[in-house]
Amino acid sequence: MNKKILLAEDDYNLGNLLKNYLSVKNYETNLFFDGHSALDALSSGSFDLCILDIMMPEMDGLVLASKIRSVNPAMPIIFLTAKNQKEDIIEGFKTGADDYITKPFSMEELLYRIEAILRRTTGPSVRKKEESYVIGNYTFDTKKQLLTYRDQTIRLTTKESELLELLCRHGNDILERNFALKTIWIDDNYFNARSMDVYITRLRKYLRKDPSVKILNVHGRGYKLLT
Repeated sequence: MNKKILLAEDDYNLGNLLKNYLSVKNYETNLFFDGHSALDALSSGSFDLCILDIMMPEMDGLVLASKIRSVNPAMPIIFLTAKNQKEDIIEGFKTGADDYITKPFSMEELLYRIEAILRRTTGPSVRKKEESYVIGNYTFDTKKQLLTYRDQTIRLTTKESELLELLCRHGNDILERNFALKTIWIDDNYFNARSMDVYITRLRKYLRKDPSVKILNVHGRGYKLLT
């Protein structure tokens, strides 16, 4: 069965262009030109993912996302936004958005982001947050940000701790690179991506005392923590 997408975009031309493109890619796409009609559709039907323009009449995408979250906390949401609306992007992530894409954008990029989110949300379930994890012969205290191997303890930085926690929550499944960047760094730009690579290298160094523990690169997708 084709995945069903709710698209809220007040630009008539762009909205229809997106709808037609996604339909060709086998996504059943319902287009709405304002937030109220999109919310009404959500209350009467089921969708697998929402794509919301932030700037819309009557009800903007941020308000709509908050209302969606109150009804369905697990609904995947992608924001469409203008490049200079960084404050809206941050506010969007506070509402629980999964991703954002800036205008203008390529259809291929949007398609990739949709596929990445659906892989993550319809794939193996992610473990809920815990105060501690066992990683091979290591113990990881998330609240104190401490990684312990026998009688040796390393105090992690906040970003090291956040990244290791995401890896632990995904267990032996793939942690999508884009998801990790958006969750921890907010923006998935080149410099943040290089920064994350540095943190992955650090975590590998910390975990090398147990040869059964590995952080693998999954080409084109992200990382996998093997224990």
